[in-house]
Amino acid sequence: MKQRQFLEVLDRDEAEQRWRAVVDASPAGSEEVFLEDAHGRVLADDVRSEVDVPGFDRSNMDGFAVRAADTFGASEEAPIRLQLNRETIPTGIAPQQEVVSGTATMIATGGMLPRGADAVVPVEHTDIEEEGVLTVRHPRVPGGAVAFAGTDMGQGETVLFSGTRLTSRETGLLAAIGHQRVSVVRRPVVAILSTGDEIVQPGEAMRPGLVYDSNGRILADAVRELGGQPHFMGAFRDDEVVLRDALDRALGEADLVLLSGGTSKGEGDLNAQVVADLEPGIVVHGVALKPGKPICLAAHGAKPVVILPGFPTSAVFTFHEFVAPLLRAMAGLPPESRETLAARIAANVQSERGRLEYLLVGLVRRADGSLAAWPMGKGSGSVTSFSRADGFVRIGRNTEQLDSGDAVEVTRIGREGAVADLVVIGSHCAGLDVVASALAREGLTLKVLAVGSQGGLQAAARGECDAAPIHLLDPETNEYNAPFLGEGMRLLRGYTRMQGVVTRAGETRETEALLADDTLRMVNRNRGAGTRVLIDELLGDRKPPGFPYEPRSHYAVAAAVVQKRADWGVTIETVAREKGLRFRPLRNEHYDFVVPEDRWDRPGVVALRRVLQPGSAVRRQLSALGFGDPDA
Repeated sequence: MKQRQFLEVLDRDEAEQRWRAVVDASPAGSEEVFLEDAHGRVLADDVRSEVDVPGFDRSNMDGFAVRAADTFGASEEAPIRLQLNRETIPTGIAPQQEVVSGTATMIATGGMLPRGADAVVPVEHTDIEEEGVLTVRHPRVPGGAVAFAGTDMGQGETVLFSGTRLTSRETGLLAAIGHQRVSVVRRPVVAILSTGDEIVQPGEAMRPGLVYDSNGRILADAVRELGGQPHFMGAFRDDEVVLRDALDRALGEADLVLLSGGTSKGEGDLNAQVVADLEPGIVVHGVALKPGKPICLAAHGAKPVVILPGFPTSAVFTFHEFVAPLLRAMAGLPPESRETLAARIAANVQSERGRLEYLLVGLVRRADGSLAAWPMGKGSGSVTSFSRADGFVRIGRNTEQLDSGDAVEVTRIGREGAVADLVVIGSHCAGLDVVASALAREGLTLKVLAVGSQGGLQAAARGECDAAPIHLLDPETNEYNAPFLGEGMRLLRGYTRMQGVVTRAGETRETEALLADDTLRMVNRNRGAGTRVLIDELLGDRKPPGFPYEPRSHYAVAAAVVQKRADWGVTIETVAREKGLRFRPLRNEHYDFVVPEDRWDRPGVVALRRVLQPGSAVRRQLSALGFGDPDA
């Protein structure tokens, strides 16, 4: 069967216009719910108060109900005396006795003001004398310490408007006017189908070649956040009959249908083949986006149907670009207003001409107060990129490169604020996870970007981070890290760790024998990483098979060897031991933190210095994992 996809790759805006022209985005009707179930829902109608709030003239404090005119001229030197009425007015009791001129009645906060009274004298401005005489030492004006009936909300007043999303403030207001039930927009039901032979659900057995279904969870919760009601139908294998049946059920139960992933064995995209038979079927298949080119926008009647890409970042981006605005309208919510921030890109970025690219970035604030945008760069298959990014940069279709320092506009994603208590940019390490975890438990917010030792040094020099973890050896002095300190930088001692060559447990040959065997495949490290410097020194002029394969972490190196995609690599002993690999020591290196001088006494850095002190709990934890004392 001929593959039937990407017949016409469209511009993003044109694709959206074509799709929105054939689907129904109107709110999904209304329903009445009990007030206890209304939080987070959207009002379908205006709400008018059927009562006055307060419903009676009410005292705002403990004191005495009086006629204000009777207190005029009162002072500490010349108090006025009033006769106390025998009645006392607590809350919840209607008064029986009128306050006539020259009298006063004791009243509690929230008590109903008696007839004749128009003010309340606070108890602290009075004294009670013998024979029921009240001494008033301060004058009152009419209305003093009184909330008159209907001054908060009047009967018939519109207090909430349709389209309002109910928070605790609004539900409290509805309770105050006695509403037990409220009319809200019905949540649009969104059916979600994960597809693909490689998909397994969290908790199910895993084997090589399979992936856990993260898209189903991401999409279900994103739908819920946008006011929809997710209906996750499960994961379906690449079988046309199975997919058609699942799609038919979804169309019968939901207002909107989402599919993600799933291609058949060499016969094209089965999801698209099944959706193409709907009426009108596929409206757009292929949009000039990166990530997200494979998105398919379709309809069944006026009911929207979307096939999202299988890779998580692609799926999330295209969901938020195309589905989220439609879903907000169906849920009765207004269009989302996204915050944008001016920043400068922190590293060179290559882009593909002809496609609008969404580049995920992490934001850090420089010493001069400006923002630097660091590319996250783990690809469309990454699950962590979107969750850790602060925003994204749109790179136009005709832009092939952004140079470090170029001005960019960053569209924020979700979270408020861009500045963490501690920004760490540089080399990643399993030991750094221990340190960061300890600080997070203390309540600090951290931003950790793994860009390698060289990238960390550059970030520190530009004032973009509080600490840059590095492990760089100076060949002239044979000293770690200190020779690389620039002006205005200080070194915070971290820990030592053993780097070495790893293989699977069954390989017994030593390092030189491994290097001499040109049938073995290596796994390298990314340029700019301290480990890459060590590898280059080890290899000299040799470039074994696998040399261009450059993952960015010690764990990725270990995974390549464990999964037999490589035969050897260089990683730290702690990771090798955790993964059950055979380890051949190369060098005990120092992993330290470069800190800009002007940030040394910042609270986040002070906390980092404290947890790294000798004898600390973090030090003991690091030692247990095999990380050494830098002063030993």
